Amino acid sequence: MSKRIKVMSVFGTRPEAIKMAPLVLELQKHPALESVVCITAQHREMLDSVMDCFGIRADYDLNIMQQGQDLTAITTRVLERMRDVLSEVQPDIVLVHGDTTTTFAGALAAFYAKIPVGHVEAGLRTYDRWSPFPEEMNRALVGRIATLHFAPTANNARNLEREAVEGDIFVTGNTVIDAMNYTVRGEQFVSDELQQVDFSHRVIAMTCHRRENYGEPMRSIFTAVRRLALDYPDVEIVYPVHLSPVVRDTARELLGGVPNIRLIAPLDAVDMHRLMARSYMVMTDSGGIQEEAPALGKPVLVLRRETERPEAVTAGTVKLAGTDTENIYRLAAELLDDWMHRAAYCKIAKVVAVEKKVRRRRDDIIAAVELGISNGRVEAINNKIKVTVRMGYGFRNTDNLVALLMLRCGDCQPQLPGRPVKARKKGVKGAKSGSVEKVGVRASRSNDADLPGI
Repeated sequence: MSKRIKVMSVFGTRPEAIKMAPLVLELQKHPALESVVCITAQHREMLDSVMDCFGIRADYDLNIMQQGQDLTAITTRVLERMRDVLSEVQPDIVLVHGDTTTTFAGALAAFYAKIPVGHVEAGLRTYDRWSPFPEEMNRALVGRIATLHFAPTANNARNLEREAVEGDIFVTGNTVIDAMNYTVRGEQFVSDELQQVDFSHRVIAMTCHRRENYGEPMRSIFTAVRRLALDYPDVEIVYPVHLSPVVRDTARELLGGVPNIRLIAPLDAVDMHRLMARSYMVMTDSGGIQEEAPALGKPVLVLRRETERPEAVTAGTVKLAGTDTENIYRLAAELLDDWMHRAAYCKIAKVVAVEKKVRRRRDDIIAAVELGISNGRVEAINNKIKVTVRMGYGFRNTDNLVALLMLRCGDCQPQLPGRPVKARKKGVKGAKSGSVEKVGVRASRSNDADLPGI
């Protein structure tokens, strides 16, 4: 019997956990893979709630969180504690997600141990190293370390191609949609505070926590929100306040005492997704919510000056409101005053959500791991050949794996149930929504239109 591929998934914050959870659950099902979960607990309480929600148990818990921790402390503790774990486990590949300090430090620790790294949600860029901070730089640095890059969209893949990253690039879609298949079932809330919200009113779900918004930008955002609440007494604004002392103090100062603003405790993934599903609109500076809310058919105002997810803006599912008080108020008022304006948002968002859901994101990533690893090391595949396998609902994971492995071994005509797939030596043309693409640095670009949004 051939040796199983040992895949270590490393994450440490709530957003990472939400998006990695479906992938971890899928990895655990495959007899050819040995799944190992290592959490850093960069966010302790918020991470634990996601782990409980998805029923995932960590094999290794670095438990690094300390009161008042800064980026340097997080990075050094992850590096030091990952060293011993990697030495003991000896994984064939380490998977990290997104752009957190855990992501960067976990990838760097694996690099120091000469272990290949796969980057889930690769290729997102603002090209402003200071915004989002430190996430933009974390993504770019992990992009130099990783040898398997799992890009959510074709636009993300092109970013990586332009940067000439080493290794293989796969367009896989976004695992957050898979996560929502677990969480958005029913309407019951766990949170007592959410059970008290009157959803017969128009409810605005809000988040605001990013470091680059600390100080004057956050005060400007909260000033707009306070004004909105006072001018629209029939609207209820629900704000799960981040645990950061900076955020909590500013929120209490500017938003406390307003009758129709609810400052509540942070929510678990289930409650947050269900809150958005029942809301009239969403206001956020979160990256993940820019993907989640449109999938639920909700208009989104992004409380940032730029976004690493421009597809959503292009598609019309979100608008960049920035941090200027007047601009935020104006855009929010448009959605509250003009139901047709909001309906247009929602129609676009629902179309995007349907189009994106046909991708089997977890399956794509697992198939790519199977395709890219042999005998415990990452193998480069001829960058001049682009391999495309069409996937959709109804295909079993094993069928996807077999199809990709057959392509890897040179068989040009693998068969998936009910749908033929052909690989041509000069590349596969006409890939449609629901495909996993292997893109090399010198590979020709996909003919696909970018799937917008989520």
